[in-house]
Amino acid sequence: MLRPLLAVLLATFVATPALADQLVDNVEGVRIDETGKIDRFEALWIDDEGRVKQVLRRGDKRPAKVTYRIDGKGRVMMPGLIDAHLHVMALGLAALTLDLSDTSSLDQALTKIAAFARDNPQRPWIVGGGWNQEKWGLGRFPTAADLDKAVADRPVWLRRVDGHAGWANSAAMKAAGIKPGVANPPGGRVERIGKSLIPSGVFVDAASELVQKAVPPPRPADRDNALVEAQKILHRHGITAAADMGTGIEDWQAFRRAGDEGRLTLRIMAYAAGPEAMALIGGSGPTPWLYEDKLRLNGVKLYLDGALGSRGAWLKQPYADDPANTGLPLMSQSQFRNTLVRASLGNFQVAAHAIGDAAGAEVLNAIAEVSESFTGDRRWRVEHAQVVDPADIPRFGRHGIVASMQPVHQTSDRLMAEARLGPNRLAGAYAWKSIAATGATLAFGSDAPVESPDPFAGLATAFTRSDAKGEPFGGWRPEERVTREQALAAFTAGAAYAGFAEKRFGRLVVGEHADFLLVDRDPLLASPDELRATRVLETWIGGKRVFIAP
Repeated sequence: MLRPLLAVLLATFVATPALADQLVDNVEGVRIDETGKIDRFEALWIDDEGRVKQVLRRGDKRPAKVTYRIDGKGRVMMPGLIDAHLHVMALGLAALTLDLSDTSSLDQALTKIAAFARDNPQRPWIVGGGWNQEKWGLGRFPTAADLDKAVADRPVWLRRVDGHAGWANSAAMKAAGIKPGVANPPGGRVERIGKSLIPSGVFVDAASELVQKAVPPPRPADRDNALVEAQKILHRHGITAAADMGTGIEDWQAFRRAGDEGRLTLRIMAYAAGPEAMALIGGSGPTPWLYEDKLRLNGVKLYLDGALGSRGAWLKQPYADDPANTGLPLMSQSQFRNTLVRASLGNFQVAAHAIGDAAGAEVLNAIAEVSESFTGDRRWRVEHAQVVDPADIPRFGRHGIVASMQPVHQTSDRLMAEARLGPNRLAGAYAWKSIAATGATLAFGSDAPVESPDPFAGLATAFTRSDAKGEPFGGWRPEERVTREQALAAFTAGAAYAGFAEKRFGRLVVGEHADFLLVDRDPLLASPDELRATRVLETWIGGKRVFIAP
């Protein structure tokens, strides 16, 4: 059962001085300065509104009178890290439901599913996610028959790790009224048993809604608990702000409840889950910043295609391992342009999900056309940009485009990408350096809960192109590495800029909110292995400590 909300809330907050001016001294500080360069310092003076008042270096005179003096004990201080692309509510709900992300085989997953069902007999549906048939080495999608071996007495519905497919047992398909011969909806695919019309139990992209509509939605109290869990997880990893990709009205109301009650600690830059949610939440335009810059609806998230793992990413040429398939375009050309115009008329920022090279080209084409009619600072966001036609890369440098990318996807997807694309189509895959060289702003994130929200793993991956085991040696397509400094900027100043939050937080400069971390090593000097092992000792947001390591 979900823990009582009050107990969870009490565990979230950490004793810290009430807001007053504070001097955090004796630190080895590293930040992004006003010019965008790396700067080192020894103390941070915070005013009574929780903003940076002065950055002090060796030899600088310390203020004579401050309300609180805090000894940093020589620890490393760095800006709070910003995740430019994740799913706040999904992360929290994953922590409270069945999570298969740690399973490495189908048998292991089925054992965990059966155990969860036994431990939760009161749940009418078993829901969760995190499965990945590629990680299992299964060579196929799992089926309802597989899932029935674990749970057959009630519906089970489990989302794939990337959120672009769902896995149902027979009871779930029956509850949803799914029968043999069910048609593929636009932008979706029902996997079948062999060449028959019988659904196998896996539903890709838009087809997932065939089952999802029958699943009881989370209650408001469940969402409140999920937000608490998500904030705890993110602060433990050093995340102080995040772009929430796909905010629904129910999510927004949970964020607002937390803000009204003083429980909102994470800074959330929200992107509505489609044009309907955009209008419900924002009305005629983006919301103002709320709760001392803790919450704002910036714009709208639009899906152009699916994911590589489910072969839903929209490619210009067929998949190397599925020659009859080029993926799933989720919006028509006219639908996407009309929505782009609608959002632009209201000054909503557009964040377009594009993983395949055909989807990426479509986004770039539409931005070029619409930009002729809408001037000003639009900061069009291309989310993921995992597979880009090399001919399209220079176009990222035009129209103020932000490339919102997730370094850890490269290490997770490497072998799959090679299989899906073949060796001759990898030149534009996860091309961080090439895209940055066009002048596009890089904003890095994790896509949690698809991946771990640990930003230090993302930082290490960004400048090595290797995974936690150091594989492949020398990095995968190492010419696309970025520098440590670029990686840190993409997880701080770049991610803030991508969400129209520059001058509010992200760099530890005078006037910005004092969002910072105390960690046990210097991120710019640690080896890749050491960086991945970084321990966050304390997380501070707006001059208040929200996490302290046990």
